Amino acid sequence: MKEFELIQTYFSGRGPQRKDVVLGVGDDAALTKMPQDMLLVVATDTMVENTHFFKDACPRSIGHRCMAVNLSDFAAMGAEPAWASIALTLPSVDEEWVKEFTEGLFEIAEYYNVQIIGGDTTQGPLAVSVSLKGFVAEGKALLRSGAKAGDWLFVTGQLGDSALAVEAKLGKESISEDALKKVQQRFDYPAARIAAGHVLRHAATSALDVSDGLVQDLGHILKASGVSAEIDVDKVPVSPVVVEAVGEERALELALMGGEDYELLFTVPEEQKGYLELNATAMGINYTCIGQIKGGDSGVSLRRKGKPYVLSNNKGFQHFSE
Repeated sequence: MKEFELIQTYFSGRGPQRKDVVLGVGDDAALTKMPQDMLLVVATDTMVENTHFFKDACPRSIGHRCMAVNLSDFAAMGAEPAWASIALTLPSVDEEWVKEFTEGLFEIAEYYNVQIIGGDTTQGPLAVSVSLKGFVAEGKALLRSGAKAGDWLFVTGQLGDSALAVEAKLGKESISEDALKKVQQRFDYPAARIAAGHVLRHAATSALDVSDGLVQDLGHILKASGVSAEIDVDKVPVSPVVVEAVGEERALELALMGGEDYELLFTVPEEQKGYLELNATAMGINYTCIGQIKGGDSGVSLRRKGKPYVLSNNKGFQHFSE
């Protein structure tokens, strides 16, 4: 199967067909209509074999994750996803692999009403790039730069599952088959907190998604906002699966420094806590208050049972760090 046959078979005419798409897959470029008084939002992520997923990864999960990580960025900005372009690089055309990959891709695209409107296919080392486009009303986008001293610090969901899945896969942790199955599922099929983002754009002062580790990612908010923060370590929502698998101390370290869970980390002022509780609860969104924003530029302070808490490893993930 050659390039154009591949595109026609596995990408053309699939998934949602949005009314705001004038021209989709099949031409030199796509054409879309922007809603009035909206800002265009664009997020792009690349996933490379043996960096973002293992060589034996299920292709369906790769299709899901490559879209989910972009959707997570949209959630963190309170934005509405609409259209996506996919650049797929393959060593060769394995039709069974492509079929499974596109099943995962279009399944999550369908759920969030995202239309695939174009992209590129090339031959080379396995990699996937997704450029997700959408919109948000002017003045409503959540940024990293709005946190103020006194704001409360929250995170959605639970943390540590995906980090443990990676550690187990690399042979750095030995866990039961049952535990591995559970944490691997979380790594392979992360949820995108789009609904939470819609609530937060009316309540939060800043937000981002946790991809490289809670402490490291919080540092981006603190730097952009010119503030510091204190985390009550005992309140961090550590995954009970991880606690049972590796013990409380190791689980806590994975929750604080591990990444890939794609939960939302956000700040809310005192006067908006009631709005958050009412609306997040009504939509079934799980979230936890883990600390507070402080003045100054002293970074992240960790406390446990009223005493300073020191991590044995305080580095999150960064590309080109080795």
